Amino acid sequence: MSADNIIIEAKNVQKHFKEGDIHALDGVSLDIHKGEVVVVIGPSGSGKSTFLRCLNLLEVPTGGQILFEGTDITNKKTDINVHRQKMGMVFQHFNLFPHMTILKNMTLAPMKLLKKPQAEAEAQAKALLKRVGLEDRANAYPSRLSGGQKQRIAIVRALCMDPEVMLFDEPTSALDPEMVGEVLEVMKELAREGMTMVVVTHEMGFAREMADRVIFMADGKIVEEGAPEEIFTAPKAARTRDFLAKVL
Repeated sequence: MSADNIIIEAKNVQKHFKEGDIHALDGVSLDIHKGEVVVVIGPSGSGKSTFLRCLNLLEVPTGGQILFEGTDITNKKTDINVHRQKMGMVFQHFNLFPHMTILKNMTLAPMKLLKKPQAEAEAQAKALLKRVGLEDRANAYPSRLSGGQKQRIAIVRALCMDPEVMLFDEPTSALDPEMVGEVLEVMKELAREGMTMVVVTHEMGFAREMADRVIFMADGKIVEEGAPEEIFTAPKAARTRDFLAKVL
């Protein structure tokens, strides 16, 4: 992949907690290209979610740089909110506003931050709801939806902001097993359409099927990276082999 289509550059990113005693990230460097699906796997506590949250400064790195479309967003002079609007984020827990209808949940940010007219924001939201088979839930409240439905809503709510990158932080780990498939299907469709995606997940089937690159992290470092067939069938590092033996 050529250097001119890099959308995110992480350079020697470090994140320390408890006055430097805990090194959640210990010098992570990674380039993410436009249209690429990067899946990050690894044991709990390996720094996967911390790294993902550093990409849009939900966690501020202790050291290193993150460049988004060539702009150093770790520079204190950078208006992070401008860049954050271009990065959709989907969490384990759906973070929907319980007192608002689904339609209101989806149109609030586009109207407020992108200054979209209400009619345009609502038309886009309804089109996205239809796409994930939930057009009949526009006027429902989150409490009336299943976990899988809420997570599908969380994904299309992020899409309402017309993001250039989608970040997924273990989006299926809080779901009942029978609801995982419906969420992964929406993510697969996004990947097929060319959305740039960085996905932290325990769903190895998704990683194997949809990733352009799989990143294996442990102890705050990238241990190994490569195409799915390389990582899953012929991992080079003993740490990767050990992990995969436990999860596959």
